[in-house]
Amino acid sequence: MQWENQRRSGNVEDRRGRSGGKLIAGGGIGVLVIALLSYFTGIDLSSLTGLTGDNGIATEQTTTLSETELAARPDARSADLVKVVLASTEDVWQEIFRQNNLTYQPAGLVLFDQQTSSACGMGQAAMGPFYCPGDQKAYIDLSFCDELRNRFKAPGDFAVAYVIAHEIGHHIQNLQGRTRWMQQQSGKVDKATYNRLSVQLELQADFYAGIWAHYMRDQFSLDMNDLESALNAARAIGDDKLQMEAQGYVVPESFTHGTSAQRMFWFKKGYETGDLNQGKYENIR
Repeated sequence: MQWENQRRSGNVEDRRGRSGGKLIAGGGIGVLVIALLSYFTGIDLSSLTGLTGDNGIATEQTTTLSETELAARPDARSADLVKVVLASTEDVWQEIFRQNNLTYQPAGLVLFDQQTSSACGMGQAAMGPFYCPGDQKAYIDLSFCDELRNRFKAPGDFAVAYVIAHEIGHHIQNLQGRTRWMQQQSGKVDKATYNRLSVQLELQADFYAGIWAHYMRDQFSLDMNDLESALNAARAIGDDKLQMEAQGYVVPESFTHGTSAQRMFWFKKGYETGDLNQGKYENIR
């Protein structure tokens, strides 16, 4: 993947180096427990974490690092990569929306250390990257890039790129109204049905990541090694694999993101076809 000379997005908010603030668990489930559940299941539970502090609101110091200090950090290259990937998603989806007589509204992206506030609650590194429809921003602690390489055994720049493109896939769903529809199903259907709908949502985001990759093949000079890098990442974060590693068995009815095989299949389908009609929500299984 050749990306170093590509455009960087200006829609990135860099909160690295800020203090995470004071966080106090509220209710019957602590924030640490929620973070661990998210980490081991691959399920984004950020909405269950409150913005809690001395007065029920999280505090986050606003002191920021200088450009020189940020450039000297070990994760500086990952930050640069993420900015390039975000810019490429803007280019791809702007063109796709234009072809459909629509106007694309770019997502924001927040880089943070350990934890940060969002419109969906307190985001934490242990949750992994996530997208918040409330503020239309994706969030990532760049330590996740190391997690991909070391814990998930999915090295390569394109593995990181796939993850970012997946989160922007959720942004596309939000713009389409699918996210609001999904939220409306909560309380209307039983848990098993809701989980199945969630799997479809996640697999479609994988498909959208594949669509993005399809249109970036030439610009990024992608090859089979890059494709394998993305597929390794998709395989590593399948519900079945994560549950097996965490508890030694799988509970299919609790899946919310899809199996490794499903995630690889839908990313690859988008990558190979570049056809949005191949990944309609109602047809995803």
